[in-house]
Amino acid sequence: MFSARSVTIAVLGLSFLSIFVIAQNESDAAVAANLEHYWAYGRSPPVYPFPQGTGTDGWETAYAQARALVAQMTNDEKNNITYGYTSTTTGCSASSGGVPRLGYPGMCMQNGGNGVLGTEGVNGYPPALHIGASWNKNLAFLRAQAIGAETKRKGINAALGPVVGPLGRVARGGRNWEGFSNDPYLAGSLAYDTVVGLQQSVIACVKHFVGYEQETNRLAPRKISGARNVSVSSNMDDKTLHELYLWPFQDAVRAGAGAIMCSYNQLNGSSACQNSKALNGVLKGELGFQGLVVGDWGAQESGLASAEAGLDMALPSSTYWENGNLTLMVANGSLAQSRLDDMATRILATWYRYARFEDPGFGVPINLFAAHDFVDARDPASKDILLQAGVEGHVLVKNVNGALPLEKPKYLGIYGYDALAFTQNAPLPKGTSASGFTKWAYGLENTQVMPGVGYFSDDYLALLFLSSTTWDEPVPGVALNGTMISGGGSDSITPSYVDAPFDAIQRQARLDDTFLTWDFYNQTTAVPSGPEACLVFVNEQAAEGWDRPYLADPYSDTLIENIAGQCNNTIVVIHHAGVRLVDRWIDHPNITAVIYAHLPGQDSGQALVEILYGYQSPSGRLPYTVAKNENDYGNLLNPTVPNNTTHWHTQSNFTEGVYIDYKHFLAQNITPRFEFGYGLTYTTFNYSSIQASAIPYNTSYAAPDNTSSTPRGGDSALWEAVAEVSCTITNTGIVAASEVAQLYVYIPGGPEKVLRGFAKTYLKPSENAVVRFQLTRKDLSEWDVISQRWQLQKEGYDVFVGKSVLDIQLTATLSI
Repeated sequence: MFSARSVTIAVLGLSFLSIFVIAQNESDAAVAANLEHYWAYGRSPPVYPFPQGTGTDGWETAYAQARALVAQMTNDEKNNITYGYTSTTTGCSASSGGVPRLGYPGMCMQNGGNGVLGTEGVNGYPPALHIGASWNKNLAFLRAQAIGAETKRKGINAALGPVVGPLGRVARGGRNWEGFSNDPYLAGSLAYDTVVGLQQSVIACVKHFVGYEQETNRLAPRKISGARNVSVSSNMDDKTLHELYLWPFQDAVRAGAGAIMCSYNQLNGSSACQNSKALNGVLKGELGFQGLVVGDWGAQESGLASAEAGLDMALPSSTYWENGNLTLMVANGSLAQSRLDDMATRILATWYRYARFEDPGFGVPINLFAAHDFVDARDPASKDILLQAGVEGHVLVKNVNGALPLEKPKYLGIYGYDALAFTQNAPLPKGTSASGFTKWAYGLENTQVMPGVGYFSDDYLALLFLSSTTWDEPVPGVALNGTMISGGGSDSITPSYVDAPFDAIQRQARLDDTFLTWDFYNQTTAVPSGPEACLVFVNEQAAEGWDRPYLADPYSDTLIENIAGQCNNTIVVIHHAGVRLVDRWIDHPNITAVIYAHLPGQDSGQALVEILYGYQSPSGRLPYTVAKNENDYGNLLNPTVPNNTTHWHTQSNFTEGVYIDYKHFLAQNITPRFEFGYGLTYTTFNYSSIQASAIPYNTSYAAPDNTSSTPRGGDSALWEAVAEVSCTITNTGIVAASEVAQLYVYIPGGPEKVLRGFAKTYLKPSENAVVRFQLTRKDLSEWDVISQRWQLQKEGYDVFVGKSVLDIQLTATLSI
């Protein structure tokens, strides 16, 4: 804690260098007041007045309906629909207020970017990181379409997802698995198709806007009375914001996203949910966003300021807007009538356009132990999607001498705690947990203990979730009590069942007459001499509420080394919620194959068997970079933690700019263990005949004018094709498989390579296909902070097509 001693504060930011001295005799309260004044004001430019929704670009009918209803509402009724309340009839994550006399029932919002969470009669789909590893846009759409349909059948208006923030700046970030990739192009492409798929049935609420890149100090401590801490401030320049963290949100807005969730963190010293530059200036102005801005749960930190800055709905409740406070603000002239009308119009227009339900939340029981109707939201047609999505996120990173696929082995050894399903998939009765948090509700039933620490209780989960422990307290980094099908937290999944790896292997063993031996309990065990191969199953846990304690847990590494020391054909399967290092054992001569199995959802076992036994060739590719040593991530390894100068106002300075993940490794000339885009198959592919050519385009392009008349996603000229790259890919092996061709571009003045295209193509042996990549104006531009626009470069562009960011097969130059 700060004391009354003299403290000198020196902070180096991206565009400022300031020294602030606190006098020796000041009290803690005065110190806190000075820190609040220094850190919280003047670093994020104000953007007022608010851009009013215009209802253009596909929103015309919905806005006309919304305006007609708003015209009939009193200010109290408009006020009432802007915040949530505690429902006594449904178990929705949040319920928003309605206007019964006019037929508007309010909305049910539910955690569910990867499948509806915390209720019954739903499926547990592979989380976003797994879909990122699939590099399959069509699969992202089909998965989202199925999730959206289930969400609607439950009477839920808005699925809280997909996630594109955190993007994955911090290697140990606890919520990185909730997003598709830490590359903005890959994340944005998959988010686009996910939004389109979800919104065939419900509202997609894209989160978390913006700069939410760590769990440490994400909140002011909720369980520590009198704490002066505020959430961490993500300090970044305008170029970094546009070229990296805003990029996938822009794709989601262009897809027509109905809602955007603002985040817990500060952005350049201003709370993300009352940051007028971010919400008014960028989201609603520059990107032309027509939907509603929803605050993350409890992220609202003011009444008038948040309303004027662009927040439209506060959830799950609001001490600032309840009891007619917005009405009073309008009456006393502090809030414009037009702003309250705009808030109500945006909310209702989104409801009309995407999720006009009469009985919100009817299929989400408030108490699963009380008598109620079972609403089964599942569709048998989703089974193929559940399985295929699980299959395609597996990434084979090592396969020596054809160790895989397995071919009817006579004797297999199965080892490791991750091979079995967790022992219960059941909620607790209300009142069982004093904190109100339960591991079941947050997908953590497989995380009952922490190695060397002991029981991981629901009450401790609550403290972590509410930022009410010190940053160096022990946290779970491995799930020793069952296989991982998802990470933990509000974006986890509720499965109908768990087909664990051992379950599926036993079914295959019955078909093949394979004898199995297994040990899922001991870290060190004796391995018989008979097995033809030994499969070792481990995992690496991550969850909302805390950042990961390591990128490779010692317990699992010791288990792997023990089996490999006794079995000369050891195959390692890792389920993991983020980057997982392997250098302690990857070069062991007895380890013949390694699969990064990510988070496959409820069909985990069968999805793995498809790969292990060659029913399908692995087609996943890494959506991140795996280092040889954790220090290779440099300042991007750990979250920013409090120090003596920023104890109450933790400052995370994004001084690396856009150079995260593979851009960082390339810039620092660091050779990774497995690079971004890497993955093996059971066949070989040849690349040939690259062509790169310009397409005539409109040379007139104005800077954004920060009005909501802007087409969704920004000026339409940004999405105009200005160039095309093509090549031919041939399957030169003997197995049918999918190849992921990746297009990288060098934009003069920027990183050595940036991803600007990918295509997943299924080819039979000897079959070939021409793959085409279209490049838009935005793809080939950099953000100019002076003109506040995307600017094409006058020089030529280097173009690279390959199997990964380092395995480049073809090169070309492009002039436009």
